[in-house]
Amino acid sequence: MRVEFTVNGEPVAIDGHPMERLLDVVRERLGATGTKEGCGEGECGACTVLLDGRPVLSCLVPLVQCAGRTVETVEALAAGPARALVERLVATGGVQCGACTPGIVVTAWALLSDHPAPSRDEVREALAGNLCRCTGYEGIVRALAVESEPQAPARPAEAPDRSAGRSSPPAASAASSPARPGRPAPSEAARSATTERLRG
Repeated sequence: MRVEFTVNGEPVAIDGHPMERLLDVVRERLGATGTKEGCGEGECGACTVLLDGRPVLSCLVPLVQCAGRTVETVEALAAGPARALVERLVATGGVQCGACTPGIVVTAWALLSDHPAPSRDEVREALAGNLCRCTGYEGIVRALAVESEPQAPARPAEAPDRSAGRSSPPAASAASSPARPGRPAPSEAARSATTERLRG
């Protein structure tokens, strides 16, 4: 059976079994090896591609379902519109071993196309089907979410300096400061011994 469709902007015609996996077609026939096979059962998300702009698991998509449609793999996205996204993932520690990264990039790009400013919860929901064993997801979420960094609480306003015009007492040096009650001040010999131990 011949199936004609578009992959990364190029028209292709594939002769094969109608149930051949899209994953095998893009990797073995078209050389788009950025798409990874993880579980082969639709559980890990490593093989995610875009089919007519929507993320799908290519290990579960038969060739026949691609007729007349458009497929985009991570190669086309990372080299073009998603390049900045890939750079953010690297900067935030969202890329480590890299096995899951192609699927995450494709899924994240689909999310950002629909929601340019997603919340942390929206990011986590979108990536629920993409397994990552290395990063713990936080670096990935930081690269995508608007409120990726917790906001620091506002500092209270400082009280006005009411001593303006008054002369401040001189700061006491460590040598002239009185010892704390109940603790004798260290002798000069004790200070010298401590200094020598630190130097040694």
